[in-house]
Amino acid sequence: MGNTVVSAMSTDQVSAAERPGFWADWIHKLFHGLDSDLYGDTGFDGRMATVRAGDIVLTRLEANRHRVMRSASLVRQSETGYLKIVAPWVGCAGVEQKGREAWVTPDQWSIYDTTDSYAVANPVRVEHLIVMVPKDRLVERGITLDPLMARRLGGSGGVARIALETMRNAYRELPGMSETAARGVGDAITQLVHLSMLDLAGIGTAVTQREALRERIKQHVGERLGDPNLTVDSIALALNCSRRQLYNAFAEEPDGVAGYILRRRLEGCRRCFDDRAQSHRSITEIAFAFGFSNMAHFSRVFRTHLGLPPSDYRRGAAAA
Repeated sequence: MGNTVVSAMSTDQVSAAERPGFWADWIHKLFHGLDSDLYGDTGFDGRMATVRAGDIVLTRLEANRHRVMRSASLVRQSETGYLKIVAPWVGCAGVEQKGREAWVTPDQWSIYDTTDSYAVANPVRVEHLIVMVPKDRLVERGITLDPLMARRLGGSGGVARIALETMRNAYRELPGMSETAARGVGDAITQLVHLSMLDLAGIGTAVTQREALRERIKQHVGERLGDPNLTVDSIALALNCSRRQLYNAFAEEPDGVAGYILRRRLEGCRRCFDDRAQSHRSITEIAFAFGFSNMAHFSRVFRTHLGLPPSDYRRGAAAA
């Protein structure tokens, strides 16, 4: 057998109190520089096992809810560029990069570029397959990558579905393969990812009306997060579409239009709380700036989504 098994980790190796820090350190090391947080949760359980197919790295990740982020400063510190794929077995993942956001569920996958900043949200307990393909393996094939990052692939069929099944089967079978066979599997994965990207590029040049409307809605929401009167009805009126069209455009999003608005507002507040340059602003001022008009409601939804009351979250961010 070849040296295809790279590493395995479980938070069971350490005490409950040490698990969040242990996980953060391992994530940073394995994925070449990542920040992570646990939505304010204090209890955490996670494990990862990694195998290699030539220069392709495949990791099975199982963990409680968490987020990972790569800032511009972390990008500059990294020497190796990868295209990274997240493909849920259980749960979902939200990939944000290049001004786009793609949510994927089992039987779907998304791809993103580690040489640029990004964030991946895992708001529930997940089991993911993470696949890392050296970026230059696809760049040398002449494909334009930027428009294809943070997009949804897979689903009911096509080459992206074949790629997904191949990656999953490879993860299961690699520990028993020779190094020569493993390299061949890695080449096959690279080719299938390339074909999936070409297929997606063909779709992307003739964007469907529903996809186009979804992007218009997201742009409209992003420009008006501070408006407390931003609602499904106001968006439909502004974009001259029906409520039905609006709901259909967001049919593949996990929380619909209203959930998307709430998530964007909470994320804006969270970024302000994390930013020391915003420390002079009160929690109320920041909440109102992102369209919240009732502080009791804001505190309740913030705690539900991020695990801590706003005051506790901000106190922890200031101490970090």
